[in-house]
Amino acid sequence: MPTTELNGTSLYYEDSGPGSTGETIAFSHGLLWGTELFAPQIAALRARYRCLAWDHRGQGKSAADQRNCIGMELVWQDAVAVIERFGGAPVHFVGLSMGGFVAMRMAARRPDLVRSLILLETSADPEPLENVRRYRVLTAVTRAFGTRVTASRVAPIMLGRTILEDPTRREELARYVGLMTRRRDIWRAVNGVIDRAGVEGELGRIRAPTTVIVGSEDVATPLTKAQRIAGAIAGARLVEIPRAGHSSTVEEPVAVTAAIDQALRNR
Repeated sequence: MPTTELNGTSLYYEDSGPGSTGETIAFSHGLLWGTELFAPQIAALRARYRCLAWDHRGQGKSAADQRNCIGMELVWQDAVAVIERFGGAPVHFVGLSMGGFVAMRMAARRPDLVRSLILLETSADPEPLENVRRYRVLTAVTRAFGTRVTASRVAPIMLGRTILEDPTRREELARYVGLMTRRRDIWRAVNGVIDRAGVEGELGRIRAPTTVIVGSEDVATPLTKAQRIAGAIAGARLVEIPRAGHSSTVEEPVAVTAAIDQALRNR
């Protein structure tokens, strides 16, 4: 299992090696997930681009972190260290949800590392207070009883109604829920998301060509949040993915891959 040591932790990573364009796409996953969130896109794009993905600290296959809150500023610094370690900058930076929090910080603060920006199912705002209360309860239950107890509450947040209600996709749905509930210590990363500062005031500094993608069934970061981000970044494009929730890359992989491919061609 490939890992890299940086910033006092060990991160699992995947590096597809050089593609035909000589350019690199960096993939930053959402909370509860890991590199598998972008597996369909990496499989489709690796022939033309070098695809670099990693699991954030305390998530996926990366090492545990004992702090009570794995803050977004630390996760963002890890991402900088990954890109500087593996090279390929400036990269096309793709971030979904929590990965989008990282991506916006990267594009605003380290424009030298970002060739273009693709944001999926994310928000530039702090976590809404009504969500904070609910998520803290889920976090407390997870700490006490484990992730399996909260799986039925997590799935409707992370996935859209199409995949949740389709009887032909039950096996697929079970696999995704299993991936999202694999780590009991995930509460540490959840705290980082809950307590994050907003970056809406930094969006005007982003100059990289930007595409904002949102699933039409996303209840965690709905269309209105995507519209605000696109409106605050000069020249940003907005793309809505039908039948997808907060994990559109695996819910509607073909449509998302096409949107990413178009963004890369149009930059």
